[in-house]
Amino acid sequence: MMMFTLERRPAPSRLWSLAAPLLALALAVVLSAVLFAALGHPPLRALYVYFVEPLSSMWSLEELAVKATPLLLIGAGLALAYRANVWNIGAEGQLIMGAIAGSAIPILWPGWNDPLAMVAMLLLGMAGGAAWAAIPAFLKNRFNTNEILTSLMLVYVAGLFLDWLVRGPWRDPMGFNFPKSVAFEGWHVLPVLSGRVHVGFVLAGVAVIVLWLMLSHMRFGFAVRVQGVSPRAARFSGFSAASITMHVMLFSGALAGLAGIGEVAGVIGHLQPSISPGYGFAAIIVAVLGRLSPWGVLFAAFLLALTYLGGEAAQLALGMPAKVAQALQGMLLFLILGADVLVHYRIVRRGAKREGTA
Repeated sequence: MMMFTLERRPAPSRLWSLAAPLLALALAVVLSAVLFAALGHPPLRALYVYFVEPLSSMWSLEELAVKATPLLLIGAGLALAYRANVWNIGAEGQLIMGAIAGSAIPILWPGWNDPLAMVAMLLLGMAGGAAWAAIPAFLKNRFNTNEILTSLMLVYVAGLFLDWLVRGPWRDPMGFNFPKSVAFEGWHVLPVLSGRVHVGFVLAGVAVIVLWLMLSHMRFGFAVRVQGVSPRAARFSGFSAASITMHVMLFSGALAGLAGIGEVAGVIGHLQPSISPGYGFAAIIVAVLGRLSPWGVLFAAFLLALTYLGGEAAQLALGMPAKVAQALQGMLLFLILGADVLVHYRIVRRGAKREGTA
């Protein structure tokens, strides 16, 4: 009987490492056409509506920037954490807690309405996301718990807390019993650059530059890279794994929290039970597709934003289900991870030994 195993390649090809995401993306487009055909739509027409039509007008390009903003912020933070082999999967919960913390000012102190209040909202949003991310970091450092599980479970805690707030103490008393907070006004709303593109888009660009500077020119970035490649070498170099874990979680949580307050203060205009279509989870694909590099994350954020925009266009023009965008995102992540496995490992066929033979 023949068996197939994976054997690590001694030196993965740099060319294939760079080409793997592009091949995965091309294969995802092909499988998307198959999916569209299975749903009863002409594949070429569906591909055009999904991937090309959303780029055909200034309005759609502005919407692309709106959806890319939270993906870029969260993806940049996750890229740093994953560089250190710290697997923050709970950015969605950190986004929610950042939105809650930043919204405290317009809800609890509506009279404080000036530029300083807006700055305080952004800082509180970052603090809320960072504090939520610090919980799995502390548990990992103190009790060696798995940060994947703890950060993911905290997503649901944050979601339930938000739901309780907007249906209870923070519900708008003049909102006709709808589960939402009071509307944000004045300086409680982020300044608009064009259309619905708000100042958070600029902050997302700044986050990418900060990530690049950190990884390329700062001692902490060097420590993160060494920790990700060889924890033993990092320990011999004097770098603390616990300190790196805490700091990268705080950084990624702060950017997720900034994305959260950016959504409620820049796009939605109030707190409500659902403030994100899953940006925190989609940003995982952004970080992986971007090869954990700042400029790769920039490209991947716009690509994932296109899947959201294309999904909405496909719903309107073709009547496709709302979950098609999530299906395509999951397909893309699966293909990227599969391509990475083949870059670092090769499939080896081996013959199983028969019973009774030496």
